[in-house]
Amino acid sequence: MPNRFIRLQERGKSPAGPYNAVRYRRKIVGVAALLACASAFAAPPPISVPISSEEGANGQPADFASFLSNLKRSNFMLGDMFGLRSKLSKYGISLAIQETSEVLGNVTGGTRKGAQYDGLTQMVMQLDTNRGFGWYGGLFNISALQIHGQNLSADNLGTLQTASGIEADRATRLWEMWYDQKFLEEDRLDIKVGQQSVDQEFIVSQNASYFVNTMFGWPALPSYNMPGGGPAYPLSALGVRFRYRPIDSINLLLGVYNGSPVSNNTGDPQQQNASGTSFPLGGGRLIMAEMQYLYPALGSMVYPGESTPLARTYRIGAWYDTESFNDVRYDANGLPLASPQSNGVPGQHRGNFSLYAVADQMLWRNAHDPNNTLNAFARVMGTPQNNRNLIRDSMNAGLVYHEPFRNRPDDTFGVGIGYVHVTTGIQGYDRDVATYAELTDPYSYNPIQGSETYVEATYQYQVRPWWQLQPDLQYVFNPGAGVADPSEPTHRIRNELVLGLRTNILF
Repeated sequence: MPNRFIRLQERGKSPAGPYNAVRYRRKIVGVAALLACASAFAAPPPISVPISSEEGANGQPADFASFLSNLKRSNFMLGDMFGLRSKLSKYGISLAIQETSEVLGNVTGGTRKGAQYDGLTQMVMQLDTNRGFGWYGGLFNISALQIHGQNLSADNLGTLQTASGIEADRATRLWEMWYDQKFLEEDRLDIKVGQQSVDQEFIVSQNASYFVNTMFGWPALPSYNMPGGGPAYPLSALGVRFRYRPIDSINLLLGVYNGSPVSNNTGDPQQQNASGTSFPLGGGRLIMAEMQYLYPALGSMVYPGESTPLARTYRIGAWYDTESFNDVRYDANGLPLASPQSNGVPGQHRGNFSLYAVADQMLWRNAHDPNNTLNAFARVMGTPQNNRNLIRDSMNAGLVYHEPFRNRPDDTFGVGIGYVHVTTGIQGYDRDVATYAELTDPYSYNPIQGSETYVEATYQYQVRPWWQLQPDLQYVFNPGAGVADPSEPTHRIRNELVLGLRTNILF
């Protein structure tokens, strides 16, 4: 992880995000079949929980005075919790609670102007079986989410790429619950079994995780094209993941999960499984595969006289879902869904897939300060299956500068861009809507969707080891890829300037 926090990867999904954006689009153009289960959520990255060992003399828990003094240097706001963390650590148990709160508002554009608060409390407990009871290579993880506040993207923006990676339906829910076991010499193989959120390991860019916008985490394409938005924050699915390291610089990942995080792919998937304790196994299967190249390789050494190499990670991968998918333009009889003669039942297609590539590259390192670095990232995804998907392709890219000011080694500045383009099937449906609408109202306004682009600039300021402040700016071009504004039906939604402030506190 790039810092001490349980990073809530600023990308992901939201009920107010993708789902409500989808629901909003259905209200405008009526593509009920396609958009029922399109949902995009945030993706908290792989979790590493630091263990505190602040004890008093003779191994006794620290007293209150020591507790207060330790707050200045502890990784946690509550320090060692009067010795609780140290006691749990003896049994291999680590515990962390993080609160992410933010206020975001659009000062221009959107369906209406305004600001809203939203927040996420993430609770994580891990058990190291080797430390706990001498079983080497095992790790048990359980996590829960408490999601609160409002949803700016659904209420004010109408965007496809939602403004915040923590936006979701208000709920207290189980998130992940899995067991991971290492095998073979040098731990070259490990297998994870249980309820998993795939955005923790697949399609991940470490540098993109510094940003606030949802799509820097779990991208737009799987958020809208996978059933239920895919098993990603705040949802998850039962499955098994294999990771094999044939050589030190290569990781191979293969995951097989339930085809959808919910049993019924209609409506809001978060509402169907509001507590996170439904574990569907019916339907199809989601298969994900990824190859990772890391340089320098794990365990590489730098010899005297050699400069430290610039780190990089490249990933290529694919996913395939075996479930059935609705046609976005035609009904089961081959008639346009927008036609008055249509029965309104979409045609069916078996299976769906996408290909992707991700690159994280360090561009520069200060020769006198290894914390002072400039990094770049890029991620592209696409699918040729235009007849069953909302998103044809998506892209994220950006620059991340660490320690932008001297003696601020934990501060980070980033600037990035996100882009999505809808499929020709959706554009064809829009044209059908416009054609049939003109027959009854020649002055009706029915735009054809195209693409949506946003840019983001953000700064993470480390106030304390356990506390961050993050001002953020986003500008969205052609929100909703060009849908009509419900408040002004003769215009598309106007470009949006979104300003915000986020805070992360690790308790």
